[in-house]
Amino acid sequence: MAAALEPYPIGTPGTPWGDNERAQWLSRQVRHRSYRDEVASLIERLAQRFDVEEYGQLDYSPDRYRLLAVRSRNWNDELPTVLVTGGVHGYETSGVHGALQFLDRHADDYAKRINLLVAPCVSPWGYERIQRWNANAIDPNRSFREGGQAEESAALMRLVAPLRGRFLIHIDLHETTDTDESEFRPALSARDGKAFDPDVIPDGFYLVDDSDNPQPEFQSAIIDAVSKVTHIAPADPKGQIIGSDVVAPGVIRYPVKQLGLCAGITGARFTTTTEVYPDSPRATPEQCNDAQVAAVRAGIDFALART
Repeated sequence: MAAALEPYPIGTPGTPWGDNERAQWLSRQVRHRSYRDEVASLIERLAQRFDVEEYGQLDYSPDRYRLLAVRSRNWNDELPTVLVTGGVHGYETSGVHGALQFLDRHADDYAKRINLLVAPCVSPWGYERIQRWNANAIDPNRSFREGGQAEESAALMRLVAPLRGRFLIHIDLHETTDTDESEFRPALSARDGKAFDPDVIPDGFYLVDDSDNPQPEFQSAIIDAVSKVTHIAPADPKGQIIGSDVVAPGVIRYPVKQLGLCAGITGARFTTTTEVYPDSPRATPEQCNDAQVAAVRAGIDFALART
């Protein structure tokens, strides 16, 4: 018989958290790294080649964060527009640094072919604390909707709103980690007063397509490119990845707009959410960043070849 799972250390099983539990959770969060030194400073260096703008501020007293985005310098309204987002979940490191690596090493390859808008680190408080949620114990990647409670999400939506309907591509860079199962999903269950149902973390890279706007050839082109950099997650014995049916090698689907996911904010024809697995013994941090870059490049190349 399997051993009983230990209850999450905050709250009472079966009872949603109140203010006291959220405060207790917040008191346990520790800064492990610097958004200013590791992210913002790199974005500011890119200002020599791109337009860098502050699209919002987060005030989690005593901490304050500038939300920064990077745009093509010679914006041309007649060109297709591409959005790349990283760090919606701040702990997903390769999403942030993959976006920055793409900007630094490859964005110039697409000059005069696309308008590029990149938000490399949507959740800087979470980046510093290696945390999925924001300081209010809210998941930004369930808050991209009218009335959403995460300011990180609301600020990005305001940035994108003037361009909505003009995007050709949106690629949202994420990771699935072992801590999803050991910390973040148990915390979610405790916060919401629900039972925790354990699952299996897939070993490898996969994509989340939009079930309301499926683009199977687009997803397959990205999978093919990334497979040259790192391994693709296999389906589990049920033919699933994290509880969703595998519709093609390394591809599952979610109704992204209905769930309030970042990939649903643009109305783009081509959208995907990448999921890198950084805890695999078969992947290095460099490979994880490279996989994110390969996904962005393959997605742009595919879409441009078909427009």
